[in-house]
Amino acid sequence: MEGFWDIFSNNSDSLWYNIIMNLRIPRAITALLVGLALPISGLLMQTLFKNPLADPYILGVSTGASLGVALFSLAGGILSGLIGSIGIVFSAFLGSTSIILLILSLATKVRSTISLLLIGIMFGCITAAIVNVLQYFSDPNEIHDFVLWTMGSFSNTNTNALAVMSCIILPTILATFIISKQLDTILLGENYARALGVKTAKLRFTAILISSILASTVTAFTGPIGFIGLTVPHITRFLFKTNCHKTIIPNALLIGVNLMLLCDLISQLPGLQLTLPINTVTSIIGAPIVILIIFRNTSTID
Repeated sequence: MEGFWDIFSNNSDSLWYNIIMNLRIPRAITALLVGLALPISGLLMQTLFKNPLADPYILGVSTGASLGVALFSLAGGILSGLIGSIGIVFSAFLGSTSIILLILSLATKVRSTISLLLIGIMFGCITAAIVNVLQYFSDPNEIHDFVLWTMGSFSNTNTNALAVMSCIILPTILATFIISKQLDTILLGENYARALGVKTAKLRFTAILISSILASTVTAFTGPIGFIGLTVPHITRFLFKTNCHKTIIPNALLIGVNLMLLCDLISQLPGLQLTLPINTVTSIIGAPIVILIIFRNTSTID
């Protein structure tokens, strides 16, 4: 134990100190922030669209970010080499923000949530097609950075990036608690919510804004992380047997953080000098959970 504390007290220039402070702790905090943001983002989308398969990226946030990174790393190889990871974060955030603004502008004009969902999916298809075209005509060497970004990683964040992520994610999550009661009324139908005095158009706008901010922030700094936003809300409902958002939101935060930290530990393959892409681990863990939940719900209905 003495040796452990010596790392922090007397050996600030040691290898172990640099590994823990500059690699391990920032990576763990990144996993924690992702575990907070994505479950809430996915929960809002599932509630708003009443779709159990909705996730944080259903409205095209991920493909918008991918388009931004593709334009930066595939179409501008020289610029990418000069600016590096900062440019990737900025381009991803710019791409996802552009999609968010388009969706929010339509949210005030389109009354049907189903129509809005379809429009978001179509935006995603368009941006994904553009990304495919860019990949097809790009030099193979330029595709490498883009492919690595799409796999997801917690290793590129530093203290400055974590400060920015925290300042965006934490206040946005707090805003979710404010609208938790109104979200419960949406589950009973928009007409019922209006009868209770809920301004459904405003609530829809707010929910999409909160979900998009959380998803776009995570995607910009870590790449798209799959299944966490889809799976955690289902796990929370299964464990606590409720759809009440006052109960689901805080417990989804706890489950999301623990699941994300577990995925990060698995991805680092103890004993080997290898790190798996985080998306690989979340898919291996998340997909079977979703399948089990679907079978359970089907058997319950039957």
